[in-house]
Amino acid sequence: MNDAARADSLRLAQPADAHSQAEWEAATAAVLRKSGRLTSEDADSLVWDKLTRTSLDGLRIAPLGLPDTSFADTVFADTVRPTRAGAWDIRSLVSGLPGVDAKAANEAALVDLDGGVSSLWVAADETTDLHVLLDKVLLDLAPVVLDAPIGAVKVAQNLLALIAERGTGLHAATNLGADPMGALVRDLPLAPDEAFAELVDLARLAQGIGVRAIVVDATAAHDLGASDVQELGWSIAVGVAYLRALTEAGFSPAVAAAQIEFRYAATDEQFPTIAKLRAARQLWSRVLELSGADGVEMRIHAVSSRPMLSKYDPYVNMLRGTVAAFAAGVGGADAVTVLPFDSANGVPDGFGRRIARNVSHLLIDESHVAAVADPAGGSYAVERLTADMAAAGWDAFVQLEDEWEQGRDFSPFRDRIAAVSAAREKAIARRKRPITGLTEFPNLAETLPERPVDPLNERVARYGASFEALRDNPATARVFLATLGTVAQHTARATFATNLFAAGGIGVEVAGATADAEELAASYRAAGAPPVVCLAGSDKTYGAWGAAAIAALREAGATHVIIAGKPDAVDAEVDDAASMGVDALAFLTATREKLA
Repeated sequence: MNDAARADSLRLAQPADAHSQAEWEAATAAVLRKSGRLTSEDADSLVWDKLTRTSLDGLRIAPLGLPDTSFADTVFADTVRPTRAGAWDIRSLVSGLPGVDAKAANEAALVDLDGGVSSLWVAADETTDLHVLLDKVLLDLAPVVLDAPIGAVKVAQNLLALIAERGTGLHAATNLGADPMGALVRDLPLAPDEAFAELVDLARLAQGIGVRAIVVDATAAHDLGASDVQELGWSIAVGVAYLRALTEAGFSPAVAAAQIEFRYAATDEQFPTIAKLRAARQLWSRVLELSGADGVEMRIHAVSSRPMLSKYDPYVNMLRGTVAAFAAGVGGADAVTVLPFDSANGVPDGFGRRIARNVSHLLIDESHVAAVADPAGGSYAVERLTADMAAAGWDAFVQLEDEWEQGRDFSPFRDRIAAVSAAREKAIARRKRPITGLTEFPNLAETLPERPVDPLNERVARYGASFEALRDNPATARVFLATLGTVAQHTARATFATNLFAAGGIGVEVAGATADAEELAASYRAAGAPPVVCLAGSDKTYGAWGAAAIAALREAGATHVIIAGKPDAVDAEVDDAASMGVDALAFLTATREKLA
């Protein structure tokens, strides 16, 4: 069969359903012209610029993926394909850190294992009592991956002492969890030379008992605020550092590579997460090719992002975790951890853990996500994003390599993470990266779940933390919402203003339907004449009697007048204005100062 015949045989659409790119551009442009995003003079082809967004890494993400001749050399390579066949390992996180009840953690772990979890990720330190934490856990059947940034050797020794007492072995997928670079980037107290020497010792020990010793935990960078590309670059640079340490100690490249497992964050940005995991395999495959370790499979553990979890309206975290788990599964993760939805509130309870493990069960057993190998493969959009992310990730890796030639100085990398974090927080402040339940649609009347303090949250810079700080200390005074006109006339802007104030822990006193400035002023006085008022109405109403309303409110005692909308919508002086795109954090902080 020639190429033309083969191409025809794969066409699923009927001729009447086949459309050109120009037709799509014309249809899309018509929609954008109705919304005002394009003018009648603009070319239809401008829809690409209007709908293409730029990631924090500067990567352009188009609204549609299209065939591109450049794909021939950059994508559809076997190295991006998942190697996992069938269901992923459902891994739950168990904490044995100080301050966490080890007996309660053990009970939670046993419930998880009975509920279908297939491995445990154990956060520990030298003081953790593994006898209690892992009591009744069948360690030869359930793999355990240790996470002890400080004291990794001691924790590993404690685990080996435990199995020696039991007279049993460890599952082959067990990992002793050494990751000194992760501890160093977190600025934890660790002597690098000693830590790398211990890394080699642990690798020898692990090789002798048939388990792994090393985890390249890229979430160490992610939790500080790193972007996807920075996370990729960090993971490959750290993986190379560990390969060098092991090969210099006498390990062959293949044996050294087999000792390493990678951990990445999966976020609620579905396609970037899928592309990141696929790009990671491509980058690590290239490293192994150059190292003479071809054929060693990369093992990836994906964990739902802790920074993306919101303390407020935590139930929305169920949705974030589900999207993250789906993306991790589609991206080919070998093991997936969904953090319980109440993790940001402290140590999760039984309900949170149950929902977390059931997310994977639903995706695997009911949605059959794991039944298809590389479901995103062949999608032009995903392949392009994978290729772009891999190229940028390699550049980030090379930059780290160059910086580390003079010593392990993490300051430049931390500075770059800080810059990305600032850009992200700026977008969150302007609500261009909305966080449902926190910056959008907040509920001031909600009662947060009460949970014991979780030391793991201390490692994390959560997105929108500044808004959480405002909510933690709600304003004691309310803003008077001066609604102008009928309910139909003021509802849109009143709702906008109410949600905006609530995001800053500020309640409102609503005037209701008003016919004129005198009626509005009477409602204001009945509310106790608070110092801050916010006008909410249509532009037409603002023009008709907005100036009179402001004058009446100031005469009645208002000292700070805000308008929901543009400040020039009313023919009178206002003290502040709030509209789409406003720096909400700065606006709310200033408003709270006026209320104090």
